[in-house]
Amino acid sequence: MTALLDRLGIALPILQAPMAGVSSPAMAAAVSEAGGLGALGLGAAGVAGAQEMIAHLRKHSDRPFGVNVFVHAPARRDAAREAGWVERWRPEFARFKAEPPARLDEIYTSFAVDDAMLAMLLAERPAVVSFHFGLPDAARIAALRDAGIMLLATATNLAEARAAKAAGIDAIIAQGWEAGGHRGSFDPDAPDDRLGTLALVRILARQADIPVIAAGGIMDGAAIDAALALGAAAAQLGTAYVATDESLADAAYRAALAGPAAHHTTMTRVISGRPARCLANRFTAIGADIPAEAIPAYPVAYDLGKALNAAAKAKAEPGFGAQWAGQGAPLARAMPAAALTRMLAGEMRPRPIG
Repeated sequence: MTALLDRLGIALPILQAPMAGVSSPAMAAAVSEAGGLGALGLGAAGVAGAQEMIAHLRKHSDRPFGVNVFVHAPARRDAAREAGWVERWRPEFARFKAEPPARLDEIYTSFAVDDAMLAMLLAERPAVVSFHFGLPDAARIAALRDAGIMLLATATNLAEARAAKAAGIDAIIAQGWEAGGHRGSFDPDAPDDRLGTLALVRILARQADIPVIAAGGIMDGAAIDAALALGAAAAQLGTAYVATDESLADAAYRAALAGPAAHHTTMTRVISGRPARCLANRFTAIGADIPAEAIPAYPVAYDLGKALNAAAKAKAEPGFGAQWAGQGAPLARAMPAAALTRMLAGEMRPRPIG
């Protein structure tokens, strides 16, 4: 554990998940200042926006921080499927006196082909870059490593972890089935063994020969201790930080997290086109019986999901948001991010130094 924390430049085995659209520069700075590793989710941001977020963070902290990028395969477009998807949801748009998009776009550029994002990261040199949905090519990995950047990658099984190690990744974020937000699976259409966080951490700690960071369902110091006892070097928490003061989650998201929906998270792909764990809401309920083959590829489906949420919010209906949350959601605590980080550390069992 100590070796990984030394490389990350942090005192606590606590990483704040880089939640695109939820984590903010203020949140990341606060976590880093409190001794953990704050992080920014850049997957949904363009290069200019990402650079602005990094600059804002650095105004409030000079400590190490991480950024995350999406490395999904560019979408396989299917005009018939996309048109059918628009028509399937047209009645819901009509409920809110709105029209669905005339056409759907691939709204996010994968880091796998984003040369401008790579150039920006090489210039800014954050302490850590993490990858979600897969791995970039060898040239991109080498460029980041040569710039002195530590590299992390999400893995949901042993094969993905071994692929990451072989590619030169420094540590694995072991994402259990409990985790909120998007599954980090390299291939969203491949069979998913749905390994829980503790089982996955133990398997990787024993068989992957690479430092492991536990992620999924971890909400307090006791859960961090459990992950460390099973061989993790640190834990990454996302849902725990959604309710913090610095979170970009809107009022409806926060209210849902504090209410009955927190007890009923569900894995869905109707919102974005990839499996993701969300608070149970109107969107997930309608989409529960829709077959995967009817859903456009990620992030094309997300274009419609965002439009539908905007139409619903305009009519004061909050049930169509991407309210990502893990199975530990009922344990969320509302407070400043720094206070939560210190509380998590205080809840952990003392460990011998050295």
